[in-house]
Amino acid sequence: MGLEEQQKLEEAYVMHTFGRKPVEFVRGEGMLLWDDEGHEYLDFLSGIGVISLGHCHPALSGALAEQAGKLMHVSNYYYIEGRGELAKKLSDLLNLQVPEGDREAWQTFFANSGAEANECAIKLARLYARRQQEAAGSTARPQVIVVLERSFHGRTQATLSATAQAVKQEAFQPLPDQKLFVPTPSNDVAALERVFAERGAEIAGLMLEPVQGECGVRPCSDEFLQAARRLCTENGALLIADEVQCGMYRCGTYPFAFQHAGIVPDIVTMAKGIAGGVPMGACSAPAHIAAVFEPGIHGSTFGGSCLAITAANTVLDTVAAEGIAASVTEVGAYLREKLAELPHVVEVRGKGLMVAADLDESLDANAVVLAGLRAGLVFNATGPHTLRFLPPLVCKREDVDTAIERLAALL
Repeated sequence: MGLEEQQKLEEAYVMHTFGRKPVEFVRGEGMLLWDDEGHEYLDFLSGIGVISLGHCHPALSGALAEQAGKLMHVSNYYYIEGRGELAKKLSDLLNLQVPEGDREAWQTFFANSGAEANECAIKLARLYARRQQEAAGSTARPQVIVVLERSFHGRTQATLSATAQAVKQEAFQPLPDQKLFVPTPSNDVAALERVFAERGAEIAGLMLEPVQGECGVRPCSDEFLQAARRLCTENGALLIADEVQCGMYRCGTYPFAFQHAGIVPDIVTMAKGIAGGVPMGACSAPAHIAAVFEPGIHGSTFGGSCLAITAANTVLDTVAAEGIAASVTEVGAYLREKLAELPHVVEVRGKGLMVAADLDESLDANAVVLAGLRAGLVFNATGPHTLRFLPPLVCKREDVDTAIERLAALL
C-alpha cells in the first residue's frame, strides 16, 4: 500500500497526535531508509535516537528472529532467559566509575518506554523518602521532585507534570501533583542552591537530563551536575538521571552521559537506544534504594519481555564487540565541526551523536526538515530555528560528509 492510501487510512482511523511528514518508509539497512517508491534516504534521526546499531543490523535481526521462533512472552510471574544477565550488565556499566570497594549491585525494573521508566523513578524516590522518614520515627513526607526548566520526562500524567514546558502541559491542566515539581534553570548552580535552601526538607529527589534533548540538545555543565550531586547528598534527596535519550553510548566514550561529569546518581532511567528498535525502558537503582519496592507494589505486563531482553542484550554486546563508543565520540566531534561551518548556522551544541544546530531567524527549521526529506536526508526540528541530529551510533565520517553536503545545498 502506497503513501496516499496510507495517509487516507490514518486520517480516518488513527488519532492525530503527530504531524507526520509526507513519506512512508518501508525498508532500512544501516544508515539508510527507503520509501514506498524506492527513494533512498540517509537517516540522521534513527527513530528519535532509538536505532543504535543502524537499521536491521544482522546481529539484532537474527537474535530477534531466533527468539521470536522460540518464546515471545510469558509475563513477569516467571523467570526467563537473559533478564538476569542484562540486569547485571547494566549494573556493571552503572558502576563503571565507582571504586571497586564502594560498588553495590544496581537492581533494574524493566518497562516499555522512557515515560514508564521515569514514572517508576518518581514513585521509587518518593517511597524511599517516606521509608527513610518512617525509620527515623518522623511523620514528615518529603514528596517534592525538583526538575529543570525546559525538561522533558514523558507524557504520562506524572511525567508530564515533571516536563517543564508549558506548550506540552497546557492542554492537560490541571495536572496532578504539579505543586510537587519545582522547575529550576539548568546550569544555574545558585538557583539550585536556593531551591534546596528553601525547600530541602520537602525534597524527595532531583530529576534531570544530563543532556536535555527535546528542548534543543542542551548539555548540563559538569559544574552543575556535580552541584546537583552534592546538594542531594547534603539534603538526603535522591538524584535521578534521565538517560532516556542521552544514554546508551549516545554521548560517546561512556555508557551514560552523567559519567562525563564523574558523578553517580541514585536512580538512572533508560529507554530509546537500549534495545535498538524494540520498545523497552529501564529504571535502575542501587540495591539499598531498590529494596523499598516489594512484590506487588509496582509492575508491568510487557516490561522485560523475551524479545526486549534479547534485543537489549544484543545491542550491548554488539556495541562492546564493535568498539562503537569510541567511534561515536570521534564522529560526533566531526559532525559538530562540519555543522558549525554551514551558512545560517549560529550555534552548535551537543555531545557525541546527540547534536543540535541553531539557525538564524531567516530560516524556518521545519521547512528545512521538509526540504531535507526531498533531498534524501532525515533529521528533525525541536523548535522554530533548531535542527536536531541523532544518527545511529554506527554513523561514519563519510555519512557526515554526505549529510553536510545535502544540508549545505538546502541552507
